[in-house]
Amino acid sequence: MKKKDKLEIGARALAKNIRVSAIKIRPILDQIRGCSYGKALVLPEFMPYKTCYLISQLIPSAAANANTHFGLNKSDLFISEARVESYTYLRRFRPRAQGQSYPIKKPICKVTIKSNSNIIGEIKR
Repeated sequence: MKKKDKLEIGARALAKNIRVSAIKIRPILDQIRGCSYGKALVLPEFMPYKTCYLISQLIPSAAANANTHFGLNKSDLFISEARVESYTYLRRFRPRAQGQSYPIKKPICKVTIKSNSNIIGEIKR
């Protein structure tokens, strides 16, 4: 009796140094995670957030990577992983009283979107 495992083939798109807080992007990614490619393209257009434009650029990029590297059809793809990580801070300084300076920390994040297509087959070990 042979054991059949589920083999996932997919590609990812990564956006680094996005000058937005991770808290502002997280609600958008929660809606997109697990959706099909067509639905994931439409969802950010109707959300009331400014950062939806950044996410709507990453979704076709992940699908194009899957098409180019693995030859997968875009209609078979779904968003398996969508995550955002706090990266670092862009530091600026403002003058304050008595010659002192005050740091302003502007958050930077990185977003990863992974699109997969399920293929059932045997995994060679």
